[in-house]
Amino acid sequence: MIRRALLIFLWVMAVVPLGAQTSHRDSVLTRARYLKSICRTEDAVEALSALVQPGAMDEVVLAELADCHFQSGDYESASGTYFMLSSLRPDNILYKIRMMQASYRMKAYPLSIQTGREVLQLDSIPAVVSYVGDAFNQMEQADSALWYYRRALAMRPVNKSVLSKAMGILIAKEDYEGALKLCEPFLAEDPDNTTIAPLKGLALYRKGDYESAVEVFQRQEDIGNDTYSIHYYLGQSYWHTQVIYRAEKELEAAWQIDSSDVNLAYSIAAVKLDYKNEPYRPFNTAVKPWLDKAWKMIQPDPATASRIQQQYGLGYSRKQDSMDMAIEHYKEAYRYNPKLISALSSIAYCYEIKKDYKQAIQWFEKYLQVARPGTKGYEWAAKSVEYLKGELFMEETDRK
Repeated sequence: MIRRALLIFLWVMAVVPLGAQTSHRDSVLTRARYLKSICRTEDAVEALSALVQPGAMDEVVLAELADCHFQSGDYESASGTYFMLSSLRPDNILYKIRMMQASYRMKAYPLSIQTGREVLQLDSIPAVVSYVGDAFNQMEQADSALWYYRRALAMRPVNKSVLSKAMGILIAKEDYEGALKLCEPFLAEDPDNTTIAPLKGLALYRKGDYESAVEVFQRQEDIGNDTYSIHYYLGQSYWHTQVIYRAEKELEAAWQIDSSDVNLAYSIAAVKLDYKNEPYRPFNTAVKPWLDKAWKMIQPDPATASRIQQQYGLGYSRKQDSMDMAIEHYKEAYRYNPKLISALSSIAYCYEIKKDYKQAIQWFEKYLQVARPGTKGYEWAAKSVEYLKGELFMEETDRK
C-alpha cells in the first residue's frame, strides 16, 4: 500500500510545479466540503479526485480527499493519501496521526506503531502514546503495551480507559498487587468509579482476598451497578466466605442477566448443594434443575445445537401464530453460537411480526452493534430500526 502511494507521489511530483489555484478549484473545494459536511463523502471524493491532476501536488485538495476517505471508512486510501501528504510535509503532526489511526483501523498494527512513534518524536501526545499501546495490545505484545500505557498514565493519571487496559494486562499476568497499586491514585479521587473499582475487585478476588472483594463488589451493587460481572463475582466471593444465602442470591441475579455460562449454572447448583447450617434444599427440586441446565449446555456439540435450534426457529417463524416459539429457538441458536449474529436480526423480525416494536428495535440494535457496516444485513437492519421507530411513535401518539 505504502509503495503504491509513494509511486503516485513521485509521479505527481515529477511533472511540473503546482499551478495557480483557479476559481474552478475553489468552487470544487467548496462544493466538496459541503458534501462532506452532509455525509455525502463518496460524492465529495469523486469531486476532489477530478482536481488531482499531473503536475499539481495540491496539499489542500489532497488533505480534503484524505479526510473524506477516512470519514467514509476507506482506510486504505486514507492511509495512502496521508502518506503522500506526510512525505510532502514531514513535520505535519496531523497527517501522521491520521495515518496512524487509519493503519490501526486496517489492523496494520506495525505500521500504526511506526507512525505513532514518528509522531512522538515530534510531540509527546498522551492519546498517541495510548494508541501505540493499543496497537501492541492488539498484537498480543503485552509488555510493550503495558510500557506505553504506563507512560500515558504518567502524563494523564485520570484516564480510566488507559488504566483499565493496563490493569487488564496485569490481572492477566497474575500481577494482582501491581494492578491494585496502579489503580490506587485514581480510586483515591473517584472510589466508586464503575470501570476501575470492579477491576480492583477482580484483582482482589483472583488474589484470594475474598472479604475485600465482597466489600468492593457490594459497594458497586449498592450504588446501582447492576451488571453481570458484579453479581457473578459478588456471588462467588460470598460463596468463598461461606455466606451461602447471599451467594445464591447474587449468582441467580447474574443468571437473569446472562444465562449462557455453563459454569454459572454449575455454580448455582453447587451453592444450593452447599447449604450446611441452612435449611435443607431438596435435590430434585432445588439442585437437579440447575445441574440439568449445565448438562444440557454442553450436550450436544454447541455448533450442532445452534444449527438445530436455528432450523426450529426458521420452521416456527413461517407460521404467524408461532413467533414466540421461533424467538425462543433463535435465542437458543445464538446462545450456542454467539457468532451467529443473523439470529439477532431474526429475533427482531419475529418481534416485528408480533408488532412488539420496542423489542424489535432492541434486537435490531443488538444486531447493529456486532454486524459489519456496509453489508446488506446491516443496511436492512438500520432501515428497519428507522421504520419501526416511526411506527412506534405513531402507535404511542394514537394512544394519547
